[in-house]
Amino acid sequence: MAIKRSANSDHSHQKAARVPKSQESKMVSPTATNQEKETSDENLRPHRLADYIGQKDLKSVLTIAMEAAKTRGDSLDHLLLYGPPGLGKTTISLILAAEMEVNCKITAAPALERPRDITGLLINLKPGDILFIDEIHRLNRLTEELLYPAMEDYRLDITIGKGKSSRTQSISLPKFTLIGATTKVGSLTSPLRDRFGLIQKLRFYEPSELTLIVLRTAEILNTSITEDGAAEIARRSRGTPRIANRLLRRVRDYMQVQKKPTINEELAAEALEIYQIDEQGLDWTDRLILQTMINQFNGGPVGLEAIAASTGEDAKTIEEVYEPYLLQIGYLNRTPRGRVVAAAAYQHLGQTSEEQLSMF
Repeated sequence: MAIKRSANSDHSHQKAARVPKSQESKMVSPTATNQEKETSDENLRPHRLADYIGQKDLKSVLTIAMEAAKTRGDSLDHLLLYGPPGLGKTTISLILAAEMEVNCKITAAPALERPRDITGLLINLKPGDILFIDEIHRLNRLTEELLYPAMEDYRLDITIGKGKSSRTQSISLPKFTLIGATTKVGSLTSPLRDRFGLIQKLRFYEPSELTLIVLRTAEILNTSITEDGAAEIARRSRGTPRIANRLLRRVRDYMQVQKKPTINEELAAEALEIYQIDEQGLDWTDRLILQTMINQFNGGPVGLEAIAASTGEDAKTIEEVYEPYLLQIGYLNRTPRGRVVAAAAYQHLGQTSEEQLSMF
C-alpha cells in the first residue's frame, strides 16, 4: 500500500527509523510480555460473557454449563481450554468466576515445582472457586498425581513421614473448578485429560471480530480511531486479540508523536510499516523464514532444525510463535518429509515457484 507523506509537516517530513528486528519480533508474538503480565490489562478485559467478542461456539457451550450449574447450585465442571496463546484463556476464566460469583486463583504450571505449592492453593479454595493453571501441560509428575483425587473426589492425599514410617493422610476439599490452559493439548497425559468434563478449543479470530476488539480497546484508552483504522490494525494482528491490542498501543504512540487527531487507515498502515508488519500480519522474521525456505531449500520440504539453523532463530520459537499463523493462513504446509512453502506465500512475497516456472 503506497503511503503519501505530507512535505509540509515537520513530523512526517522525517522518515521514522525502522524498529530493531529483536523488538519487532515481540510485536507479533502471541505470548504476553513481562510488562503485559505486570499490568495485566485488567481494564481491557471484558467482565461478562455477553461483552466477550468472538469465540461464538465456545460462549454457547459455557453459557449452558453456567446456567446448568447455577440451577443445581453446583460448581462448574473442570474445563480444559486449548489453542494458540493470546486468544483469551485467562480472560474466559476470569469471566466465568465473575458470572458464577466466585474467586479465581491464577497460577502457571512452572510455578508449581513442589507438591506443597499446589497443596497450599487447593486447601485455601472455597466452595465453587476456580483454580486456573496456565501451561498445564508442563506440570511435573508429582503435582499432576496430586490433582487426580483432587479433581475426581475433591480429596487431597498427603504423605506424612518417610520410608517405612510414612503414611497417607486425606484432606477433604470443597467442590471447585479447575480450568487448565494449554497450547499443546497432545502433551497432556491421558489420566489428566480424562478428568476434565469440558474440553474446548479456542480458534483464531476473524478480522471483523478483531476490528470490534480494537474499537472497544481504543474507547477504553480514550484514543480516537476510525472503523477503517481499526480494520487496518485488525487484519495485521494475526487473528490474535493480544497482538491487536499491542499494535493499537504502538499506533497510538505514533499518532501522538505525529500530533494527529485520530487513527485512520492511512496512519495505521504508515505506523505499522515502521514495525515492518505487512498487510497479512507478517513481520521481518516471518518473511525471513519463508524466503530462506524458498531460496535455500527450493520451498521445501525442509526440517524445522534446518530452518532454525539457516535463519538463526530458535527452533522452538519458530514452531510456537511463527509457524501456527503461517499454517493458519495457508502460507506453510506440514508434510511427513518436512515443511513446505505454499503457493500463496510465493504470491505474497512476489516470488515464482518452480511449479509456476514449469508452466512457461
